[in-house]
Amino acid sequence: MTPNPSPLPRPSSPPQGDVELLERLARARADLLAQVGRRIVGQKDVLDGILTAVFSGGHALLLGVPGLAKTLMVSTVAQALELKFSRIQFTPDLMPSDITGTEIIEEDQATGKRAFRFVRGPVFANIVLADEVNRTPPKTQAALLQAMQEHQVTAAGQTHQLPSPFFVLATQNPIEQEGTYPLPEAQLDRFMFELRVAYPSKDEEETIVEATTGDLAATISPVLTAEDVLALQHLVRRIPVTQPLVRAAVTLVRMTRAPDAESPAFIKEFVSWGAGPRASQYLILGAKARAALDGRPMPDFDDLTAVAPTVLTHRLVINFAAEAAGRTAPDLIEELIVTGKWLPR
Repeated sequence: MTPNPSPLPRPSSPPQGDVELLERLARARADLLAQVGRRIVGQKDVLDGILTAVFSGGHALLLGVPGLAKTLMVSTVAQALELKFSRIQFTPDLMPSDITGTEIIEEDQATGKRAFRFVRGPVFANIVLADEVNRTPPKTQAALLQAMQEHQVTAAGQTHQLPSPFFVLATQNPIEQEGTYPLPEAQLDRFMFELRVAYPSKDEEETIVEATTGDLAATISPVLTAEDVLALQHLVRRIPVTQPLVRAAVTLVRMTRAPDAESPAFIKEFVSWGAGPRASQYLILGAKARAALDGRPMPDFDDLTAVAPTVLTHRLVINFAAEAAGRTAPDLIEELIVTGKWLPR
């Protein structure tokens, strides 16, 4: 447990319109979890992480072994949000144009003239599922970089805007390494969260087997529209945050960097590269979204602590000494959070 920090100042009352939106978001969260729960048993933490990323405007990487319903989870969330969904199966022979789209020559039947026309690829959707994203070479992985950061695609000298809202939810199998291409750090940094999908409990697995071996198919009713999601994203951005919370987020991120004077000895020993400034931004955005999803007008240190592992773990580059000692990025981040030295006194 981390030591109790100094209490945050009480927030000023938000505008009446924002209060109503906060209440609506809290209700929507409960409704979304109920709808997704018709198909997905358990995995509440992962679903909360996906919703937090969605309402923060960020992307998420789902890490888990095959058969844990990662793909079904993402497509079900898209249905419950009534968003356009696109699934891209990443394979070694996938080309960048298979993701972004390509230009074709089209002939005008009336005049006989030929002209190029851009045919949009599957990335032109609200929620893009990049399934097994580490199975394609870096050249194709890089096709998502501009889309994830700038929400646009450039092809043949023309820039095309992606629909809003836009999210990339990628899946990755952590146990199979043959024929895979690890995501470069620059691309990992564009994912707001790394969400680890665990095995279900025994009771949950019995429920899954019973539900999926019958003849009944669960139907999903939309809870929010694309316009609702955009409005609630703006609400999350408007949520105030105190200077002590910002300072705590920045201090925590800086402590993951071995050269920093405040980083503890085990970070200096086991970490080659720590998290960058984008991690500080995502910590605050994630804390804001978590508070908003709970119907609260302001985030606190508990929100920051809750989102920290999913924001920081995939941004840590450990060295050979860590591998030799059996240390991993998740347990280093957990130890760093538990020290509580990043919290204001």
